Amino acid sequence: MATRPLEIGPAGLHAARAIEHIRLALGLTQHQLAAHCTAMGRPMTNTALSRTERAHRRCDIDDLVVIAAALGVPPTALLPLGACTDAHPRHVGADARGRAQEALLG
Repeated sequence: MATRPLEIGPAGLHAARAIEHIRLALGLTQHQLAAHCTAMGRPMTNTALSRTERAHRRCDIDDLVVIAAALGVPPTALLPLGACTDAHPRHVGADARGRAQEALLG
């Protein structure tokens, strides 16, 4: 029996938009971000990243964590506000956090 794919919910849609916005704010291409993720030990193609950004592919927690690290932001920066507590400041510089917040808030 074939299974029905899970629909991407509001948090997944937010994460998809956040990944794209932060990537663009940092001036990275999908190829570059995917290469950073691969170099960090999580193989990712630009096609997988593109499908994630367009919400055509679910972003699992391992992908979310490595994408956030490759973007230089805490994973919580990719989640809707109120979804998690603030990240520990020692993990990310204030400059990266500021760029991420600016990218999300426009």
